[in-house]
Amino acid sequence: MWTAIAQHISAKTGTAFVIRDRQAVGGGCINQAYQISDGHQAYFLKLNQASQVAMFEAEALGLRDMCDSQTIRVPKPVCWGTVDGSAYIAMEWLDLGRGGDAWGRMGEQLAAMHRVTSDRGFGWVQPNTIGATPQPNPWTASWLEFYREHRLRHQFRLAGRRGGHFPRQHELLMALPDLLAGHDPAPSLVHGDLWSGNAAVTTVGEPVILDPATYYGDREVDIAMTELFGRFPEAFYQAYNAAYPLDTGYATRKVLYNLYHVINHFNLFGGSYESQANRMIDQLLR
Repeated sequence: MWTAIAQHISAKTGTAFVIRDRQAVGGGCINQAYQISDGHQAYFLKLNQASQVAMFEAEALGLRDMCDSQTIRVPKPVCWGTVDGSAYIAMEWLDLGRGGDAWGRMGEQLAAMHRVTSDRGFGWVQPNTIGATPQPNPWTASWLEFYREHRLRHQFRLAGRRGGHFPRQHELLMALPDLLAGHDPAPSLVHGDLWSGNAAVTTVGEPVILDPATYYGDREVDIAMTELFGRFPEAFYQAYNAAYPLDTGYATRKVLYNLYHVINHFNLFGGSYESQANRMIDQLLR
């Protein structure tokens, strides 16, 4: 397997690569992750079951879209595929350090990425995943329809299969026109899963975002998620708002957009996320 992966990297980069060293590294709770090196060049490699190769393909295409925007640093994808019953994705290895004063630049650069739009509407070129959960992305003209049908209703449907109990879900879905009234966002290129574990700074002080669930959506979904599991440093928000101010009503929409991720966490992990989601629904309907 390792030889086949090295040969694929060599073919894609045009430079001979033989794995001389591999070290297991942190890669989240979904994949196995490694640093692989020939002693000169290193890559970040993720492994999963062969059935998950579409997840890696979507990650690579999302990274490529963000890289092509020439706004904020992401690891450049190299190759992906299957071998010996495993799916893999190889990408650029980045040495990560501490934030320092880079969080302001991250805010500015994310704002620049959010100005990249699509004339096809809201959605993306293919389905991808949010964590391990399938995330549908059909092109949709209306943000309200996209978020209601392909984000919230989708997660509620999956939660129902897990035995989740959300007694006011239909009331919430009916209330979306009021909750989004007067808000007409552009379809921005978004990271889609921008919590603190997916944002970092390289050792040379360059902001970088990782592990995307890319699509074109309301840019506020990214900002909202930066506040879900502990806020980013304040310099990030100050710089973002100076470059691309948030619209009136964001405080309410933040709860609405983070509800998607909390229901998804129930679908992935169960536990107290169900009660947290119900409290958020009650808050929105008040």
